[in-house]
Amino acid sequence: MKMRALLLAAGLLISAFGAARAGEVEKPNLALGVGGKPLLYYLPLTLAERLGYFKDEGLTVEISDFGGGSKSLQALIGGSVDAVAGAYEHTIRMQEKKQDVRAVIDLGRYPGIVVAVRKDKADTLRSVADFKGAKIGVTAPGSSTYILVQYLMRKAGLNPDDASFIGVGSGPSAVAAMQRGEIDVISHLDPVISKLEDMGAIKVLVDTRTTEGTLQVFGGMNPAAVLYLKESFIRQNPNTVQALTNAFYKTLKWLETATPEQVAATVPQEYWLGDKELYIKAFNASRQAYSTDGDISEASMKSALNLLTTTDPSFGASGIDLSRTFDGSFLAKARGQ
Repeated sequence: MKMRALLLAAGLLISAFGAARAGEVEKPNLALGVGGKPLLYYLPLTLAERLGYFKDEGLTVEISDFGGGSKSLQALIGGSVDAVAGAYEHTIRMQEKKQDVRAVIDLGRYPGIVVAVRKDKADTLRSVADFKGAKIGVTAPGSSTYILVQYLMRKAGLNPDDASFIGVGSGPSAVAAMQRGEIDVISHLDPVISKLEDMGAIKVLVDTRTTEGTLQVFGGMNPAAVLYLKESFIRQNPNTVQALTNAFYKTLKWLETATPEQVAATVPQEYWLGDKELYIKAFNASRQAYSTDGDISEASMKSALNLLTTTDPSFGASGIDLSRTFDGSFLAKARGQ
């Protein structure tokens, strides 16, 4: 009888412990926004989803693809998503607007953005300094592809208003815009860039997919895609944020050793743009861009701030506290597991 009572008590304790663990994640059903999910810029997001790492952490993540980073940021501020896989510089821009948005893990240490001109315009558009009057295709106005080309134009002595910017989306529509001659220049990412290169449709002028190319543009590292959330959400849902960070950190470690073939086999086939070998080529071209540790250094933060102040001289940099743009506490715990 006493043994039966002990077993019953143990069973109740185990059930209570399980219930407590199940309740650790404050919000198991999450809405996450992204601006161009098929792009290799956001590959860690797709991998985390497809490898089941969100589910392993007790999360059901509904991903909404808004076709441009600026639109996913708007969704976060508007409250229609809980988190965003987006550009790090958005955290800085929002702080200037008195919106407390913070990154918790870095997914890309380089922008991975390529600026290229249409092949039949290569003789006249030899450098960024020649972009006056050009029609420039970007994923969406306000996105990282838009900001980078504006930064390059400022450095070349041009005003961004000297050119016109056209949102071409993040997939086949971007390729079609270049094919149809609707744009003269494209600021975009893989696999779109590798597809256009394979078609012989473009000439690359600037390439931030590699260490060398990023150093040439910024003189140092420049964080790209991160996971960011409102500070209020982080404060109210710390276990949920930890679970998200864990999932992305596991993804970065998987990606660090995965073969290109494994990556291609994991993503949806439509991401290949009809050519698996081309997708593998695109991944190899962008592989250096992915973070291996999820961290953002102070120097990288300053580089991102410089990107914004150069692009927009009126940007109020004096009031920016970069330490409030990245909360590394969740990453530290993810590494320790």
